[in-house]
Amino acid sequence: MYSEKVMDHFSNPRNVGEIEDPSGVGTVGNAKCGDIMRMYLDIDDNGIIQDAKFKTFGCGAAVATSSMATELVKGRTVTQALEVTNKAVMEALDGLPPEKVHCSLLAEEAIHAALWDYAKKNDISIEGLEDPVK
Repeated sequence: MYSEKVMDHFSNPRNVGEIEDPSGVGTVGNAKCGDIMRMYLDIDDNGIIQDAKFKTFGCGAAVATSSMATELVKGRTVTQALEVTNKAVMEALDGLPPEKVHCSLLAEEAIHAALWDYAKKNDISIEGLEDPVK
């Protein structure tokens, strides 16, 4: 049902926790399944993500997608991080069952919400990034 990578990221999640004084933090949730994901980003003056951490309340797939998403954005520019889609997260995890695809969507939304927070705090615009509240 789950790939070895999903099971590994669930059993041994990477980057769990909070970043003190983050550059951006985003919280997203899915009321239907109860998953809540919070992502923290540390972005340097050159717009490169130096660190990413997460806290997730939810199923194993939600933990695994959060873990993988933080791995995928670290070391990238904010523009490159914006390109980390739910499909990229699923591919990096060697797939998800159809009923768990929403977890990868939450991971993408958490990245966008944290980038939106960063952009607001720094009064900048990131091309392609839209207000996650809309």
